[in-house]
Amino acid sequence: MQRKIITTADGSKTIQIEDWNEQYHSVHGAIQEANHVYIKHGLLFFSSEMLAQQTSEISILEIGFGTGLNALLTQLKAEELNLKVNYVGVEAYPISSEELEQLNYAVELKVPSDKLNQLHSCSWEEEHKISEAFKLKKQQQFFKDISAENKFDVIYFDAFGARVQPELWTEDIFKIMYKALKPNGVLTTYAAIGKVRRTLIALGFVVERLEGPPGKRHMLRAVKR
Repeated sequence: MQRKIITTADGSKTIQIEDWNEQYHSVHGAIQEANHVYIKHGLLFFSSEMLAQQTSEISILEIGFGTGLNALLTQLKAEELNLKVNYVGVEAYPISSEELEQLNYAVELKVPSDKLNQLHSCSWEEEHKISEAFKLKKQQQFFKDISAENKFDVIYFDAFGARVQPELWTEDIFKIMYKALKPNGVLTTYAAIGKVRRTLIALGFVVERLEGPPGKRHMLRAVKR
């Protein structure tokens, strides 16, 4: 399928799949969306409860490693707040080196240009210590093949939308997510459609519909109680 790099409303780039009219991030702002959905309502929400969880480290699973933007923002926030994050990014179809060269996240975030490149240059299926605050393991696999149980504190569910890939938003997939989370773990996603909300509730999640990022009315956050 045809892919091209586009500029979103906040100046940051993303990848568009032209045949689907679908983007890796919101056209209203890639960085804005990632910060709102995954950092604010995922990482920071959970870290605010860390004392209650009695844990000194946060384990994060990203569903859709994609451009690496969510991972980069998580690394930067972990280093800023002196958190320790163990990050697993799952991706079936990694982006190309040519696409990576056109992404401008380091420029927009005013960080060294090699920050994003370092995440992408790491070998797959191995854990890498990127910094004292951030460890990364990338796994090239389909989401349906994830077998982790009771392992993660936070899940960034950032799959392509249900309009183009409905098979990624099924009860079977969310059962895998529920199993992968620890008790009191958090799943956060940009999606807010009723079917997804009802599925999460049926599986035992406590679900909140929150204000969405720019250009989107709502998003969902689900906690495994």
